[in-house]
Amino acid sequence: MAVADTGVRRYTYADLATFPDDRLRREIIDGELIVTPSPVVRHQMASANIHHRLILFAKSRGGLALAAPMDIVLSDDNVVEPDLLYVRADHADRIGTKYIKGVPDLVVEISSPSTRRLDLVRKRELYQRYRVPEYWYVDLDADRVEIYVLSNEAYPAPQILYSGQKLESSQLAGFTMAVDEALAPDPPADAGAKQPTPTMPHRPD
Repeated sequence: MAVADTGVRRYTYADLATFPDDRLRREIIDGELIVTPSPVVRHQMASANIHHRLILFAKSRGGLALAAPMDIVLSDDNVVEPDLLYVRADHADRIGTKYIKGVPDLVVEISSPSTRRLDLVRKRELYQRYRVPEYWYVDLDADRVEIYVLSNEAYPAPQILYSGQKLESSQLAGFTMAVDEALAPDPPADAGAKQPTPTMPHRPD
């Protein structure tokens, strides 16, 4: 589960460089350090599928599609690491050498048991506060995608998409992918099983 450091100290972007590279995701929301463990397999499959489609779109239309780990520095004490992000070509000045400076055109969060409340409440509120134009929440538990599009500086009720529907973007004109691909099926139970070693046919003497 996500663990928050609830001490008095307020963390900043500079503090992130002091932590070891231990495969934990560290984010800062309003000065509070939030640490989450590595995601599950289905989460990574969904991330890879969406990232692939965003990369193809970027190659044809310009812009940059990135998957975690990549920091978005909204302010010195608000630094988040969404599962995926997209910066359009007309906002290329927001792309730094180490992090994204300010607001991407699209952020995507994919549900994990450890981050559900963080993604649905705290990070959504943060994205709204900093006026992220579009936010997708890929809910692997409910098998649906929630699309939040900023309107009058707030996110109204999301558009909810299910299996069999198409996922499109208000910020990426022409982008489309199947919701089923974005959700990714559960990996087969024997996916990690050791494959049998092939045997060579017996050659008579």
